[in-house]
Amino acid sequence: MSTISELDQLSINTIRALSIDAIQKANSGHPGLPLGAAPMAYVLWTRLLKHNPAHPKWYDRDRFILSGGHGSMLLYALLYLTGYDLSLDEIKNFRQWGSLTPGHPEHGLTAGVEVTTGPLGQGFANGVGFAIAEAHLAARYNRPAHEIVNHFTYALVTDGDLMEGISHEAASLAGHLKLGKLIYLYDDNKISLAGTTHLTFTEDVGERFEAYDWQVQRVADGNDLAAIQAAIENAQAETERPSLILVRTHIGYGSPHKQDTFEAHGSPLGVDEVKATKKNLGFPEEPAFYIPAEALEHFRAALDKGSVAEKGWNEKFAAYASAYPDLAREFESVMRGELPADWDAAIPTFNADAKGISTRVAGGQVLNAIAKNVPNLIGGSADLDPSTMTALKGMGDFEPTTSAHGDAQGSVGGGWSFAGRNIHFGVREHAMGAAANGMALHGGVLPFTATFFIFSDYMRPAIRLAALMEQQVIFVFTHDSIALGEDGPTHQPVEQLAALRAIPHLSLIRPCDANETAEAWRVALTQTRKPTALVLTRQNVPTFDRARLASASGLRQGAYTLADAPNGKPDLILIASGSEVSLAVAAREKLAAENIHARVVSMPSWDLFDAQPQAYRDSVLLPSVRARLAVEAGVAQGWHKYVGDAGAVLSVERFGASAPYQVLFEKFGLTADNVVARAKQLL
Repeated sequence: MSTISELDQLSINTIRALSIDAIQKANSGHPGLPLGAAPMAYVLWTRLLKHNPAHPKWYDRDRFILSGGHGSMLLYALLYLTGYDLSLDEIKNFRQWGSLTPGHPEHGLTAGVEVTTGPLGQGFANGVGFAIAEAHLAARYNRPAHEIVNHFTYALVTDGDLMEGISHEAASLAGHLKLGKLIYLYDDNKISLAGTTHLTFTEDVGERFEAYDWQVQRVADGNDLAAIQAAIENAQAETERPSLILVRTHIGYGSPHKQDTFEAHGSPLGVDEVKATKKNLGFPEEPAFYIPAEALEHFRAALDKGSVAEKGWNEKFAAYASAYPDLAREFESVMRGELPADWDAAIPTFNADAKGISTRVAGGQVLNAIAKNVPNLIGGSADLDPSTMTALKGMGDFEPTTSAHGDAQGSVGGGWSFAGRNIHFGVREHAMGAAANGMALHGGVLPFTATFFIFSDYMRPAIRLAALMEQQVIFVFTHDSIALGEDGPTHQPVEQLAALRAIPHLSLIRPCDANETAEAWRVALTQTRKPTALVLTRQNVPTFDRARLASASGLRQGAYTLADAPNGKPDLILIASGSEVSLAVAAREKLAAENIHARVVSMPSWDLFDAQPQAYRDSVLLPSVRARLAVEAGVAQGWHKYVGDAGAVLSVERFGASAPYQVLFEKFGLTADNVVARAKQLL
């Protein structure tokens, strides 16, 4: 181990002591990681990380992700000590109601926290998205002698992160894409919450990542600052491979009785053990939350260093703006998340057509129309472009130009480079969702993903975190019901609509025809503080005659009266979403022939409808009309909120089957005649 200066050692021990004091005061937390990983974090944050604590959102800062979010006190200690807007009082209020220091880091709550981490592996995969965004923006905007996008994405990852399957997917993708600006420090302490990793995790992690085409380095002693710094600098110099640095650490370092044991992982050390640990480290035992003045001054040098770095970048950007004014304006606009004035000018209007088209096909046409005018719209599918219809035609593939595998022109035109806007995620739904979150968090890009609706189950953790973080990610899901057909129940979503509708702050939209699909994309592009799930059909659905029925713009309110009874006084209300709206419209005509007057309400989005004023909701779902029938090719869960105690739901309460979709709809009672029969029962 190299010699450590007294100031370095004091500063590292300040991180350690501050962390265990906060955890002990809260009587809750994970002291092991901060004690063991403090040296590598110290080296990165004081010597190599490009950041400005006074301006946490500076565009060209390096990004740091604490993927093992349970070790949050390490990050909070670094933020406070280096001068971010986080007070010592907030540190003392760790894990308490209303504090800025929750148990796991939360983006948008605490200055300097780049991403909400907690579910292990998500932060690892988020980092891949950050690196994708950096590479894409650099390829799009940098010019010779004018490099305005040039930063690294760092993460501190743990055994738990590397055990989770999502890290395997994300690491494979990052290695394929040659994301050289991605640098991960692995806290290799051989201990997880339940015991030694020898119980469950005995693979050679380094060889695994070498197989993924990562640069792999090993640091034998987690307290060897010179070796850690040299490894990070080597990683910075590697331009074509992401880097993993295995740093052999000791969980709970310094604790006389709990170092190298699982007892240091997830529980406070205890009052006596905190004092003994400080004594063992040569740090004052009292008072709690003691910050040596010389250590604080040393950490706070980050403010001046960061100011100088940002000033230098501002000067560089000014020169860039002078040389490339149009590009500079566009760069600033996309980094602010703004839409161009004409962004929706090319969105098509679809003519009435009884045969119609599927909403996935309509969605692909709308997506391509939007992409022409929204330069930062970028994304792709989990190896399903031909089925989800989400390829951006002529806009290039996001691939390394040095790849030797495949057609150098790319699969959808425009060639291969990091400037390409089609991302081929492969069959990696877990990583795709989390990487899209990282792209959105990075800023400057508007990401979308696409897969079959059934595989939203694989993406649910990432979708939930997108909603929690209020990130604008567009999740496109096609093949939205049992109408997927012959592939059978393994691929036919039944409970997925109810499952995703249960996620707070997620907007789920299931349009009924091509024009509602266009409106759904309009909503998705303008909802800047929440994710949107677009749920689209495989099969053709009629394109309604909007001259005879209501405008599709009603989708923006979540639900609207598509077709009404004479004088607006219906005998009953038929409510449906997606492809089942056409069944309700057909049933309305059959009922009218029997002098029964129905209102048809298209309800593509519960959350948008619930956000409307009560007066509007009452104008659509008339309180005076108790006979209400909802129709949806999924489970009924949640629909009773809209149909009431006197209403009913025509739904699918079992798994599907393998057959042509027309047969399935007949067998499951999803027909206009059955809607009529069920409506009559209500009356």
